[in-house]
Amino acid sequence: MSVEPRVNDQIRAREVRLVGPEGEQVGIVPVERALQLAADVDLDLVEVAPMARPPVCKLMDFGKFKYESALKAREARRNQQQTVIKEMKLRPKIDPHDYATKKGHVMRFLKGGDKVKVTIMFRGREQSRPELGYRLLRRLEEEIAELGYVEAAPKQDGRNMIMVLAPHRAVKATAVAAGAKGAHGEGAPADVPAEPEPTAAAGE
Repeated sequence: MSVEPRVNDQIRAREVRLVGPEGEQVGIVPVERALQLAADVDLDLVEVAPMARPPVCKLMDFGKFKYESALKAREARRNQQQTVIKEMKLRPKIDPHDYATKKGHVMRFLKGGDKVKVTIMFRGREQSRPELGYRLLRRLEEEIAELGYVEAAPKQDGRNMIMVLAPHRAVKATAVAAGAKGAHGEGAPADVPAEPEPTAAAGE
């Protein structure tokens, strides 16, 4: 639970270590002197380190400081929600058309700034040929290299093999700046679950 710092007359210490508006060290002064200096430059005296002895106070525009802090906090929360992990499922013996379609989805997700978990699904005797899935994942890695990179290398997980792709920093920055995330989210989830069933039949 955040607590706002003491400001101006709320400061209880008799003397404070004063920091100027540009970060310059003024020194230890009586709180009355610090308040007078703040009034002289039309700024607030803000207690930034209350546990120090004496407490550290800084001359600043407190209203502007609160506004900028709120903006930074909002931006941080937005950035935390920015990365979404999409999932794309493939079969080891996927036919070329299905592969091209699914690769297109992966590229679209990466362009939108999202991570992609690529899952190779093995069935029956395919489980004895993990190299088929590995080669398919490596092929995909090479073909999307301009947009993303392998964040988590291919790993066997039961009947599946999983690899995680992440967009390059520049690609994600472009997506955020252009607002691409909101645009590509429309209808995107429907693409993913609709595909696996036809490919499962092709691989039988």
